[in-house]
Amino acid sequence: MFAHGSGSSRFSRRNRFVAEILNEAGIATLLFDLLTPEEEDLDQRNREFRFDIELLTERLIGVIDWLSRQTATAALPLGLFGASTNAAAALGAATAHADKVAAVVSRGKQPDQALSHLARIKAPTLLILGTEDKVALELNQQAAEQLPVKHRLEIISGVAHLFEEAKLICGWFLHHLSVHESRRAAIVCAKCLR
Repeated sequence: MFAHGSGSSRFSRRNRFVAEILNEAGIATLLFDLLTPEEEDLDQRNREFRFDIELLTERLIGVIDWLSRQTATAALPLGLFGASTNAAAALGAATAHADKVAAVVSRGKQPDQALSHLARIKAPTLLILGTEDKVALELNQQAAEQLPVKHRLEIISGVAHLFEEAKLICGWFLHHLSVHESRRAAIVCAKCLR
């Protein structure tokens, strides 16, 4: 499941590229918007919703609940991919649905928005960020220190930033979703809605 960052959408070229890499590796993807079109318009003007982590987390939990009721996805492992402020929402949802979330990837500088949830996360977590932002590095290091589970902090630089990021995300999900599936855990995975 993709929870993209503010100012982005399920139509984002970046998110679609990562989703294609995951699909080619056999991982189904669900790209969706956590805000309605009206909320997105308001948010573009006054940033009313992009930092409402509680609202974004509740919406993401709602999508997980919906997937758990679908015949095609109810028994598959679920991976959450969150970017920017929605990285915090993904981390919060992973805590709320610890029994269903098999792996989490957080991209960007907002995992600190989920500090109250980090100590309760049970899913292996990958934190990804670019080299440009020193504040983001410090925030991600603080978040990593709070995680009681297997985790990794990856810093990406160079021209191949997007491709390198997609490879990291794909590798993380391939490993951790397959580990969960081999344990026959009754957890959920996003079904591709292309």
